[in-house]
Amino acid sequence: MPIPRRVLLAAPALLAPPALAQAPWPDRPLRLVVPFPGGSTPDIAGRAVAAHYSQVLGQPCVVENRAGAGGNIGTDAVAKAADGHTIGVSINGPLTTAPALFPNLPYDPARDLAPISLLMRGGQLLVVRPDLPMRSLGEFLAAVKASPGKYSFGSVGSGSGGHLAMMDLLARAGGEMLHVPYRGFPPAVVDLIAGRIDAMVIIAAGILPQLREGQARALAATAEARIPQAPEVPTLAEAGIADAASYAWIGLIGPASTPAERVARLSAEAQRALAVPEARRALEAAGFEIMASSPEGLRAFMAAEAERWASLIRRLGIRAEA
Repeated sequence: MPIPRRVLLAAPALLAPPALAQAPWPDRPLRLVVPFPGGSTPDIAGRAVAAHYSQVLGQPCVVENRAGAGGNIGTDAVAKAADGHTIGVSINGPLTTAPALFPNLPYDPARDLAPISLLMRGGQLLVVRPDLPMRSLGEFLAAVKASPGKYSFGSVGSGSGGHLAMMDLLARAGGEMLHVPYRGFPPAVVDLIAGRIDAMVIIAAGILPQLREGQARALAATAEARIPQAPEVPTLAEAGIADAASYAWIGLIGPASTPAERVARLSAEAQRALAVPEARRALEAAGFEIMASSPEGLRAFMAAEAERWASLIRRLGIRAEA
């Protein structure tokens, strides 16, 4: 007697051994890639999340710093990871503006990455070395406009939040400065203090100690409101430049192949990590604003940021460093 077709179709499922059921995850240590050096703001954010994951996921979460190319190298490592246990953090540039700057970018943020959660954002400060005579944003922009190319500014690379914020200001003022890219905020700050560069736009957390010691001077904040840790510094709007607010921000990402249920779990736990009072107080004291979001929220935010800054890149003809 022939075996009914419905039995044949069901047979593989009936014969499948229990071992083929979905295995627990993670079943080995997680790797969290930070595309900047230790001590940088993405590193601080990544380690806060990694510590929480290590506690709640049953496996260690090991931070790996892979700096270079303004964050593109580490972000590309996340995009290409195929081990099922790699995630990462990244910033404005590699996640939203790199495609407009690098024609041969080896990854596509929209196609090759799975947004997990927006972690935090930070208002930035335009700072100068303390021996410069400028005491206000107006004086600074006037001096730059009067001497094209005389002054220099640092950033963590083309397309980073600080780089584009400064380029936006220069375009509005009609000024020109030499751009000096670095592999992270710490070496840029060292050169600012030493007088090897004149200025930079940097997340508040990266410069507050130096401001308190008088090793740098802040002229303006890029946030919509004054930064609580530097309340004496006026915003761009207060300094006379409207509609120019911007933030450096950090997002949590994985490879596009990351299953949706893992993305959801990682997102939920990231939000819990940033809600821990001790962690929240420490991050806010350093100048961060907690912005934990859903995966969908980060995806929409990345798209909006890409549209805003890609337009500026095209308009100003900004190019990546050689």
